[in-house]
Formats: sequence, C-alpha cells, structure tokens
Amino acid sequence: MIEAGGLLLSALAAFLLTGLIRRYALRSNLIDVPNRRSSHTQPTPRGGGMAIVAVFSAGLVALSALDVLTANQSLALIGAGTWVAFIGFLDDHRHIPAGWRLLAHFAGAGWGLYWLGGFPPLLLFGETVDLGGFGHLFGLLYLVWLLNLYNFMDGIDGIAGIEAVTACLGGSMLFLIGGHYQAWLEPALLAAAAAGFLLWNFPPARIFMGDAGSGFLGIVLGMLSLQAAWLDPALFWSWLCLLGVFIVDATWTLWRRFRRGERLHEAHRSHAYQFAARRYGSHKTVSLFVGAVNLFWLLPSAILIGLGVLNGIAGVALAYLPLLLSAIKFNAGGEEMRG
Repeated sequence: MIEAGGLLLSALAAFLLTGLIRRYALRSNLIDVPNRRSSHTQPTPRGGGMAIVAVFSAGLVALSALDVLTANQSLALIGAGTWVAFIGFLDDHRHIPAGWRLLAHFAGAGWGLYWLGGFPPLLLFGETVDLGGFGHLFGLLYLVWLLNLYNFMDGIDGIAGIEAVTACLGGSMLFLIGGHYQAWLEPALLAAAAAGFLLWNFPPARIFMGDAGSGFLGIVLGMLSLQAAWLDPALFWSWLCLLGVFIVDATWTLWRRFRRGERLHEAHRSHAYQFAARRYGSHKTVSLFVGAVNLFWLLPSAILIGLGVLNGIAGVALAYLPLLLSAIKFNAGGEEMRG
C-alpha cells in the first residue's frame, strides 16, 4: 500500500511539474516549430521530459534512503541520467555539435557502467559467460546506442512515453516473478514518472519530451537492464525483448541510411513508425499499437526467457522477427519521398 501511494504521488508530481515546464517553455519561446523533417504540424513547447528526470531522480534518493538501492546503484543511475539530461537540456536551448554530444554520452555511459560494476556476465546457450574487457566495451556502446535511439524514436506524440511505461511495467513484473521483491520499485517509479508526463504528451501532444527527457530515458532503461542482469543473467535478454520495438526500428533505419551514405545524426522522417503515422494519418494509432505490441507480444516473450522456457538469444530473435518484418514493410530507413 505504501509503495502504491508513493508511485501515485510520483505520477502526480510528474504531471504537475510537466505543466509548470510547459508554462516556462511558452514564456521562454522554447517551441518546436514544424519543418519538412517534422512529424507534427503545430508549434509545440518542448522540454517536458525534465519532469521525468526530476521526479525519478528524487524517487531514487528516497529509495536509497530506505535501503532499497545501494549507494553505487544510486550514483550510477542519478549521475549518468542527470548528466545526459543536462547535455540534452543544453542542446534543447542551444545547439551542441554532434561530436561533442557523443563524447558527453560516452562519459555518462562510462560513469554509469563503472558504478554498476561493469558489464554483467551473460547467459549464453545455458552457460554464464563473463565477457571481461570486451563486455565493458560492449556495455559502453550499448548504453550510448540506447540513449541515442530513444532520441531518434521520440518523433510522434506519445510513443516515447508509452514505450517507457510499458517497458518499465514489464521490467517490474519480471523482477516480481523472479522473486526480486525490492528491485521492482525502480522501473515502477520510472513508469509512474513517465505516465505523469504522458498525460500531457498523449496525442495530440501539448508538450514534447525534448532531448533531455529522451536521452535520460534511454540511458536509464539501459542501466536498469544491466542491473537486472547482475541479479539474473537471463534478464538482460528479457529487457532486450521489452525494448524491441525501439531497438529494431532504430537499428534497421540507421543501417539503411548508413548504406546510402547519409549523415546519421541529421534529422529525418524515415523510421518505420513515422512512415506508419503518415500512412494512417494518426500518431495515436501508431503509439497505441506500439504499446499493445509491448504488452501482448514482447512482454510474454520476455517472461518466457526469464523463466528459462526460452533460450535468451533464440527468444530475442523470435521476438524481433515480426518487428523486423514490420520495419521492412513500412520501409524503415527508406527514402522519404517513397513513404
């Protein structure tokens, strides 16, 4: 009961803070004005994701005080998350060159990985394998990719918030099923904070998340997946399932754009979800569909992996196959005039 009250309070705090940030953005002319690369048609304030940053970080401090989190876990999540959010906040207000942003992202990922104890051992075909130095390098690339792909995928109303809420609810369920009765509160807290913001961002959005919020969600979700793997190596593959829609769409899109020699950091509208939103003329339809896929396809796959019914790599491949086919169907990474 106490936990439920705290989560409701967190959602309410995020909702109220998002409203205050919206007023600030309107007064400060922090407005996202539509252009030919945009998926929206109305000027809309941005930066609402900072409410998620503030509420989740404050919640982590409370969980640490209650000994639900270790000091190292708090330092990892708060330090890396707020650093990435700060860089995104600066970029929202004044442009930061892509190279400097990437360097800052690697610094944040390195901080988080260090305080989490490095990259955890993985369950590979029934054997727990410590990847050593290669694992730490992979962990850096993994966290930086997740925080950037979350930014890439935050392109239509509601999709990033729905992804965060559904993935975190799935993560909490995995912890509870596995008997990790304290760890479930972290993703539940993030889900609550994201839900409070989502009430403002649900189509038609009254405020956008901004780079600060999307980068924060990306790196925090990545670190939660690593934290889960330290508890149970199989859970890393489960979390990859939960984040599958964003991982597959962004990765396939990036690969196709790379092959055409396009500048990967430039804004575009060639993700599968963007083509789908234009085809159906609705952000709401696509965002809700993503939520349904997460809950009714990816979550069951993640649970089966966590229970040991499915092999991790095979389970992820099976879960990703229809996602990849959908990305191909909707021309993810294709030239925009063919959408």
